[in-house]
Amino acid sequence: MIDLHHSKIHLITERTGLPLSVDISGADVHDSQALIPLVKGIPPILSRRGARRRKPGKLHADRGHEYVHLRRWLSQRGIRHRIARKGVETSQRLGRHHWTIERTMAWLAGCRRLHRRFERKAEHFLAFTSLACTLICYRRLAK
Repeated sequence: MIDLHHSKIHLITERTGLPLSVDISGADVHDSQALIPLVKGIPPILSRRGARRRKPGKLHADRGHEYVHLRRWLSQRGIRHRIARKGVETSQRLGRHHWTIERTMAWLAGCRRLHRRFERKAEHFLAFTSLACTLICYRRLAK
């Protein structure tokens, strides 16, 4: 059950910041619980050579996703992961990749409808979020 006014948007973007997969959850849900559904939700991507890619080649994540079961799950699917480990690595090296997510979240924050949640149903909020991601992709690809 998603709380009426408090929800969190989770996304996976490609290297340039275009959203590939988006989902919402309650504000009290930990980020690590959203990683597997987001990776499974990535649509097949047309590549220049060969068949469509059905999984990302590499995944960068912050310390909130540093769990053995997530690393194992990604490795079993052939996805190379770069997740900062607690107490071992600083997140500064991942910062050069993390800014793309922050920029995409800023693009989403520019949509007035998403700035504050007014919808009672989670499905409606997810639909507006998906529509905003579609507009981001359209504007970016139209350049």
